[in-house]
Amino acid sequence: MKLRIVFLGLAALCAATAPARAAEPPPPAACVATAHAALHAPLPRVAAAIAEGRPPRIVALGSSSTSGAGASAPARAYPARLAAHLDALLPGVRAVVVNKGVGGETDDQMVARIARDVVAERPDLVIWQVGANTVLRRGDTAAAEAWIRRGVARLRETGADIVLMDIQYARNTLANPEGAADMLRRTERVAADERLGLFHRYRVMQDAVETRTMTLADLIGPDGTHQTDAGYDCVAAALAHGIRDALQPRRAAALDSAAR
Repeated sequence: MKLRIVFLGLAALCAATAPARAAEPPPPAACVATAHAALHAPLPRVAAAIAEGRPPRIVALGSSSTSGAGASAPARAYPARLAAHLDALLPGVRAVVVNKGVGGETDDQMVARIARDVVAERPDLVIWQVGANTVLRRGDTAAAEAWIRRGVARLRETGADIVLMDIQYARNTLANPEGAADMLRRTERVAADERLGLFHRYRVMQDAVETRTMTLADLIGPDGTHQTDAGYDCVAAALAHGIRDALQPRRAAALDSAAR
């Protein structure tokens, strides 16, 4: 009941200083309507922050497609756009999204900086973008899975909600179809085993292309790997809807029951 009241009175919650939000036209419907935007797990720590009247703190951990390579400005990277879309979907909440993407890193390197870049931020939610550079470099996906599991164990110590984000749908990723398919399966398996939220970035982007709402060139820049401003916004919009839906009281209760 308390959480229901919070959502009815979001406009009365305290605002917090957050990174600048860049205004954008509404994203194509395919980015937010796809079933792959669903996280399939509740976000109790984020819900608790909202219930307490404080802005949820979100850390975006990842490599270059988190830091924003290919974007025209930092405010166009997915973490900044996520903050903007959450503003629109959860009026008054003003979630703080901290960008902790470092270009070129693999999952083991990200695990090594969890204490510095995640724990120190005291997050309510960690969105960990995994597997991309392993696929792009045709690396060992089994080793990547092992590192993701180690990282999840470390992230659990923070008490934060955890959402894994899988690889991007891009020309250079598609050039390694076996590696991409294996990394997608492994990421999904970790999320299922650990009862974590999973954001299917690959399938969200794929749906946008297959429904002809956007082209691959709309989503991915000339380097064949990194997203454009529109691509980052598409991902951020879908992810924001997934977070919003996971926070709705009835939906969250159903997800929590399914996770037990």
